[in-house]
Amino acid sequence: MALLNNDKNVLPLSSISELLNAKIRTLKMYEEKGLFPQENNKIKKLYSINDVKLIAFVHYLANIKKINANGIKYILEIINENMDEQNRNQFLEIIESKLEDVSENEIQDLESF
Repeated sequence: MALLNNDKNVLPLSSISELLNAKIRTLKMYEEKGLFPQENNKIKKLYSINDVKLIAFVHYLANIKKINANGIKYILEIINENMDEQNRNQFLEIIESKLEDVSENEIQDLESF
């Protein structure tokens, strides 16, 4: 049995949009604004499981908390500069568990607002 590699880039943005119940155009907009992980300063074609956690966090900040792109960039900069990889992953796991508590109805209500 092989172990999962959460850093391997395997998911296209269309699959992530289905996982997050988000519109692909919305995720592409975040991507174009530089809010998603990049490879060599280029937009990635595939994302890893660890990237999905960060993408979900960005989507939460933008869609639920209504923070603009500059605010999200600032938050991500603080996280990246002040946390090592282990703490960053633990933080994103905590955020992921909190996102599970946000009901689908709440998200749909916000999207129709």
